[in-house]
Amino acid sequence: MQLSAIIITRNEQSQILDCLAALDFADEVIVVDNASADNTAELARQWGAKVHVAPDWPGFGPQKNRVLALATGDWVLSVDADERISPALRAEILHVIARPVGPVAYRFPRLSSYCGQFMRHSGWYPDRVLRLFRRGQAKFSEDLVHERVLTQGQVADLSEPLVHLSFPDFESVLDKVNRYSTAGSQAMVTKGKNASLTAAVGHGLWAFFRTYVLRRGFLDGQLGLALAISNAEGTYYRYAKRWLHERCKADQHNG
Repeated sequence: MQLSAIIITRNEQSQILDCLAALDFADEVIVVDNASADNTAELARQWGAKVHVAPDWPGFGPQKNRVLALATGDWVLSVDADERISPALRAEILHVIARPVGPVAYRFPRLSSYCGQFMRHSGWYPDRVLRLFRRGQAKFSEDLVHERVLTQGQVADLSEPLVHLSFPDFESVLDKVNRYSTAGSQAMVTKGKNASLTAAVGHGLWAFFRTYVLRRGFLDGQLGLALAISNAEGTYYRYAKRWLHERCKADQHNG
């Protein structure tokens, strides 16, 4: 059964080769690069991936559907540049796609790191993500951020984790908080959802409580507390940016 691995990238030259090296068991690897300012696209080409450069950015869901449309294998494996397929997960993937019948899609538990520590609580593990599916029987949602794989067929779980090297330092945390809160605010605009400053504070506090208390982030130690704070910040900024967008529109209208 042919396997296509798909990746979307932007400025991932520090990650892309390690990601690709862990995908050498795929029959084809396809990268859609969002006009990176670094050598991401060239490094991927040199490795042997099929690289397509997209100058515009339509959002995560639409961009992943772009790369999915280029896949030709019977099965599709979707990964991000900061994710790694371990040898154990590779063996499990090859085993299930070799079956003549069975589920049309599989979820992986995902083990993510935060500033050098793998988080076992805080809602970060097992954090099951659907990343392997039969081509033609699944697609990505059109969400600008936090896209999902949509499928109507049977979905099963694999046991080996997908390794996610998500945040090497606080600079990367702050960068992602800013980018994702902006994308989340834009998604609220698209969906016609309004926000207030009070809602921003309330949702931020709830995000902290959910991460640190309900999801037992305190068991992840000091970095569990730092993660809960950054989750609260990201949620607060998402609603605050939406509120400021409406405030600016109202000021322009009144002016």
